[in-house]
Amino acid sequence: MTQTPAQHTITVLKGDGIGPEIMDAALYVLDAMQLGLQYEFADAGMTALEKVGELLPAATMDSIRKNRIAFKSPLTTPVGEGFSSINVELRKRFDLYANVRPAKSFPNTKSRFPSGVDLITVRENTEGAYIGEGQMLSEDGETAVLTQKVTRRGSERIVRYAFELARRTGRKKVTVVHKANILKSTSGLFLKTARTVAAEYPDIQCNEMIVDNCCMQLVMKPEQFDIIVTTNLFGDIISDLCAGLVGGLGLAPGANIGTDAAIFEAVHGSAPDIAGKGVANPCALLLAAAQMLDHLGMTDKAAKLREAIIATLEAKDSLTPDLGGEGNTMSFAKAIASRAV
Repeated sequence: MTQTPAQHTITVLKGDGIGPEIMDAALYVLDAMQLGLQYEFADAGMTALEKVGELLPAATMDSIRKNRIAFKSPLTTPVGEGFSSINVELRKRFDLYANVRPAKSFPNTKSRFPSGVDLITVRENTEGAYIGEGQMLSEDGETAVLTQKVTRRGSERIVRYAFELARRTGRKKVTVVHKANILKSTSGLFLKTARTVAAEYPDIQCNEMIVDNCCMQLVMKPEQFDIIVTTNLFGDIISDLCAGLVGGLGLAPGANIGTDAAIFEAVHGSAPDIAGKGVANPCALLLAAAQMLDHLGMTDKAAKLREAIIATLEAKDSLTPDLGGEGNTMSFAKAIASRAV
């Protein structure tokens, strides 16, 4: 986008559970960085349900559609109310086809790999098995059916996004993850399409890997990966696995990118068991904010924010209990902010 920071308004969804706490902390840091962003607050999830009786009010959808950028804390989807998942519904409504999930080793975290991991999972976000099309249970309850749909268009645009991301960020390798040896129609189409796209990027190395082998390789030698691109269900599983390699979902940001809108979020849940205690780790949401700044063209500010997070972790300054510290959500955010200005 070409707008300057002072001109840009983003929609902010504070969410529920620990959502408001980590969002307040994240906005404190962004404000301290004097980015010139303006916030338009909107409700979704349990907060919206309690206020207006809807999980996704029209006013919230209009705000995202107008501003084109949303910054989102975790949202709870109540059982038996409307959608199976608010997050999935948002992706559908705005055609947010690319789910971008970085996983990077950070210092002083409870991680299997305290160094050496720096990869991005690019997951197709709008088709495949995960979206739940054609779900059916037989009358006798003995047989369940689910339709898996993969299209050439969907495959082409997600693979192209991964290769363009590699070029833009200076990464050298894209690994296409599939199960075409068994799922010859759906995964086969994805792989065939990926090969066609990869041929247009001779400067980027392209590897192919079956999904089960990919999972084993990630656990054994994650440093071999740079960018992974795959279908919806595989991407969901792989991206959580990658988060586990580097210390868990508390350090896992996510971006959902479409042509006309983008939503940046912490991918962890709303953690109602610790809501209101002031101990939630805001890092995932702040790392999502860095992705948002990259998307807005403020790459220098995004780098500064990431550097501030790393420096605060290295200093063990006001870390939250999940990271082994005695700080709280806001004291951790203030420590990061002091290094980001």
